[in-house]
Amino acid sequence: MWSKLPHIVLKYRLILIISLAVVTAVMAYMARDVQMAFNFNTAVPSTDENYIYFQKFKERFGEDGNILVVGTKDSALYELDNFNAYKELSDSIAATEGISNVISLASLQNVVKNTENRSFDLTPLIPDYPKTQDELDSLLDEALKLKFYTGQLLNPENGATLILINMEREVLNSKDRNGLVRSIQQMGEAFSAETGVELHYSGMPFVRTVMQEKTNKELRLFIVLSLAITALILFLFFRSWVSVMVPLIVISVVVVWVLGTVGIFNYKINVLTGLIPSIIVVIGIPNAVYLINKYHQEFVKHGNKTRALSRMVRKIGLVTFITNFTTAIGFLVLLTTDIKLLKEFGMVAGINILATFIVSIILIPGILSYLPPPKDNQLKHLEFKIVGKFLTLLDLLVHRHRYRVFGATAVIVTVAVIGLTKLYSVAYMVDDIPEKSTLKQDLYFFEDNFSGVMPLEIIIDFGKPKSTINARNLRNVDRLERALEPLENVSTPVSIVSFAKAVRQAFYNGNERFYGLPSPSDRNVILSYLSNQSNNANFLSSFVDSTGQVMRVSLKVADIGSVRMDSLINNVVEPEIEKVFGDNEEVQTAVTGSTLLFVKGNKFLIENLRMTLLLAFAIIAVIMAVLFANFRMIIISLIPNFIPLIMTAGIMGYFGIPLKPSTALIFSIAFGISVDDSIHFLAKYRQELFAKNFFVPIAISNSIKETGSSMLYTSIILFFGFVIFVFSDFGGTVALGLLTSLTLFFAMLTNLTLLPALLMVFDSGKRDKNFHPLIEHYEFYIEDEDEEIDTQNLLIKENDPFIGTTEK
Repeated sequence: MWSKLPHIVLKYRLILIISLAVVTAVMAYMARDVQMAFNFNTAVPSTDENYIYFQKFKERFGEDGNILVVGTKDSALYELDNFNAYKELSDSIAATEGISNVISLASLQNVVKNTENRSFDLTPLIPDYPKTQDELDSLLDEALKLKFYTGQLLNPENGATLILINMEREVLNSKDRNGLVRSIQQMGEAFSAETGVELHYSGMPFVRTVMQEKTNKELRLFIVLSLAITALILFLFFRSWVSVMVPLIVISVVVVWVLGTVGIFNYKINVLTGLIPSIIVVIGIPNAVYLINKYHQEFVKHGNKTRALSRMVRKIGLVTFITNFTTAIGFLVLLTTDIKLLKEFGMVAGINILATFIVSIILIPGILSYLPPPKDNQLKHLEFKIVGKFLTLLDLLVHRHRYRVFGATAVIVTVAVIGLTKLYSVAYMVDDIPEKSTLKQDLYFFEDNFSGVMPLEIIIDFGKPKSTINARNLRNVDRLERALEPLENVSTPVSIVSFAKAVRQAFYNGNERFYGLPSPSDRNVILSYLSNQSNNANFLSSFVDSTGQVMRVSLKVADIGSVRMDSLINNVVEPEIEKVFGDNEEVQTAVTGSTLLFVKGNKFLIENLRMTLLLAFAIIAVIMAVLFANFRMIIISLIPNFIPLIMTAGIMGYFGIPLKPSTALIFSIAFGISVDDSIHFLAKYRQELFAKNFFVPIAISNSIKETGSSMLYTSIILFFGFVIFVFSDFGGTVALGLLTSLTLFFAMLTNLTLLPALLMVFDSGKRDKNFHPLIEHYEFYIEDEDEEIDTQNLLIKENDPFIGTTEK
């Protein structure tokens, strides 16, 4: 098959190039409607019981993460003109399409006793704009007496207050959300410009909008940066615009294919899939480097362009496929997880890394066949003195100081293992955002003044319809809420108990001393008032399901990280629930909400990524076994690629970089890429063994000198290609780029020093002449068996402007 590949690629190049153009056009068409992801992406699989329960919760009570909060802490707010502007802001937001409800200090609803109808009414505390400062001060005093809002809407200790903006569910998970959030911000900015009162924004809709817009912006930024940096490096290496433009054409085609693949599978662009085009740019360039470098090396030997192209395809074709396949393995193993986010990332990346081989092996020789032969100035990179001296130095190091290489490696690995023991795992809901960013500082504002904005829900099923208003049940829930209220980083709970207390306060004409559950002496009277309530369902629907059997207790918590959050839920909240309801077999309780799913999802992600890394190791080890059919060679080939991973993990431990989904991805991706250098080196080494009568030292020297330059070029491109991610606003993306770059740099060094040193010591060079493993069966590096191609089919007339001269 591979011996026929040059003939097919070169003879039918026009047909193949046109076919690629057609496929690319189709992919571009499929990519036209690709959208950004607007919904909440959880890492918990849809089959998980917590996920299923959360979906049931949303069916009963609606979204738990649909509230955008706008907060301020400024005494100037309570000046008459500023407060009236604040009320106007609140009213304007409430009138905006897509907003279902707004609660603020300026629009407080007060529960008032209606003695005539023996019922309770909801009336605005501030129905009109106050006319005087005294009137405003009086109304504010009344607001402070409404204990229902204390800790939820008002912080009586420092005057901080919130606007709670409830978004409609249809808007929350659509592109209209971004426009709505921007509209609210513009209203807020106009208010701040008028009054000088600073506003802070947070809540899940706001956080998701900011993260999604940053993802969209960075998708474009990193494509441009990756193309620019690779073009610059290619030009510095090859000093030829042909050697720059041809790889960029290949990569541009594959980027279109990436977006087309997203469209075909009906995926959406999220924080992970948004990185794929840039990753493809970086990973795809090494194909071009190896192919063009081999083409130039062959052309220098005999000056025949057609033969050089033929040998380039034949000698590099299979090894390029294998290296692309091992790189794709690092992504495709993500398909074994139960996490939709990772599956989509693995599917799109894996498919298009394999597609990169197809596009490269067709376009690069095809385009080069239509261009003039390389000129002398385009071949100077083959004699790049700095690279040559560096490779000579490595060659001497391997031959004369290989045991020092082993010693240095042992010391480095020991130090890295110590650092690895310091590695820990943690993630935050608003993760990867710079500490000094407005989003993070605003989040801290809400945590300092209102204990946070992250939703956490406690569901209590009493087992019987209408049992949520049972006096004993209400007392038990009140007992639970009083146990949770003093907790650090947890807001005051809100439930039907809070409402019952507010109703009792209203019954006693707003006297704040009576804010508490109805007592035996007034319970029946208050219940009779509630029974006359025509819109009673409106009071209760947010707290109790339609049957009156299931109650919701809502909390807001600070973004304290997955470890502390897990401890809070499992070691504090759930034990308190057990204390109150553990003895009642009829009562079923559960903790749910976006926050709980995040904690569980983070654990699930880390566990799955560990398994996929092990799976990638196993699959690549099998590939090495198939290629070499020699256990010793398998071990020799894997050791130089394990050590960089240990070094990176050690660096993470020493510098306190936590293991989280974005950083855990580094290891499988980097391993799949770094093993490519080993395959290229070992393939050349096998060829040199046959050519030099199985004399290991010379075979190693020649392998370092010929493949070393390509390994250096590709490693530098990969290093700077991933380093561009340090320009991200997401800390996880920065860590992914920087640590992957370091891992690949370490892998280049180990593959150019430790790998040949291991071969010098542990490989005798002897081979069984009657047994040929796959790597020898295909003979993709054998010099003297190059297939003759019908060059007449490749010749173009002498006056052809694309060629300039006719091949002989």
